[in-house]
Amino acid sequence: MRLNPVRTVEYGSSKDIKDVQLVLSQSSVQSLSCSTQGLVPVVDSQNNPLQPCKSSMAERLIRKGKATPFFKKGFFAIRINKIVDNPIVSIIAVAIDPGSKRTGITVTTDSEVILNIQCNTPNWIKKKIEVRKMYRRTRRNRNTPYRECRFNRSIGNISPSTKARWQAHLRIIDILNKILPVSNIIIEDIQAPTKKNCKKWNNNFSPLEVGKQYFENEILSRGFEFTKYHGFETKLHRDSRGFKKTSKKLIDKWEAHCVDSHSLAEMLITEMIPVKDMYLLNFLQFNRRELHQGYRKGGIRRLYGSTRSEGLNRGTLIKHSKYGLTQIGGSSQRGISLHSIDNGERLCQNAKIEDCRVLTNQSWRTAFCCNL
Repeated sequence: MRLNPVRTVEYGSSKDIKDVQLVLSQSSVQSLSCSTQGLVPVVDSQNNPLQPCKSSMAERLIRKGKATPFFKKGFFAIRINKIVDNPIVSIIAVAIDPGSKRTGITVTTDSEVILNIQCNTPNWIKKKIEVRKMYRRTRRNRNTPYRECRFNRSIGNISPSTKARWQAHLRIIDILNKILPVSNIIIEDIQAPTKKNCKKWNNNFSPLEVGKQYFENEILSRGFEFTKYHGFETKLHRDSRGFKKTSKKLIDKWEAHCVDSHSLAEMLITEMIPVKDMYLLNFLQFNRRELHQGYRKGGIRRLYGSTRSEGLNRGTLIKHSKYGLTQIGGSSQRGISLHSIDNGERLCQNAKIEDCRVLTNQSWRTAFCCNL
């Protein structure tokens, strides 16, 4: 059974938008008149991205009925209720400070900050690949028919764990490009030179170089301008501006990672007043079907894992008749699980699909952090 999505938050229906502020964490919900972010993304009635505006202007347009507020995968924006011919847009740059566990992203115009993002990185891929490898080897050691082993794997390509990290950055850029006319991508260059006769060094750092090259090729294929700066250049600029960077990399503060992404943006464009409020993105971890695991007694495979529940993608934002805005989790014979959009806590395990109204599909959980 598949539930057809009805008028979603993504399309800006005024009926669906009234409770949408619950998507943000309780501590971060503020009125539009507050400076919750630097600028507000704007699109026209045909979803073409326009020049972002100030939050006061966005509030005025919404109050007069000239614009409709909506969320695009957790990012707040407004939609002008008309088609804008020949819009004038300036440079929109996305600066990225990649990290092994957290990544800082700053989006700016040629003079102001639009928004900041701090997201986690999918670091569970390596473990899942090892589990899959174990299941495959166990199956081949059992007394069951199986195909003969053959070397059909590509060698020397980008590793799955490295590819997942850079694809996470690309997904964020693709979403931002739908509500902002992005033109430039800036990144802090990761230096991992190859050393002669140093096998251990080269094996440890070659995925960084391969992943960096993969990301650059993908950015250029999308038509963006790509700029790289060295880490020491970022530090020099940060020190010259008097920005303090904390050593606690896992805290939800602007000084952890977005301070570097803001410095990268200033190095390309100009000095700007920093906006320390930021979106917090947590990529959801899905358990896929482990088709190589063993069978129960009687030859029946146990029910485990999937990315869909009753025809809906897990992680989908829905509106339930009892629990309100929630996300879809796993499923069982009793129904589907619903999880809180604030902390992922499970609310129930027996929700009926008929009581759910689909709002939008998403693979991450979004909150807004106000750093006063």
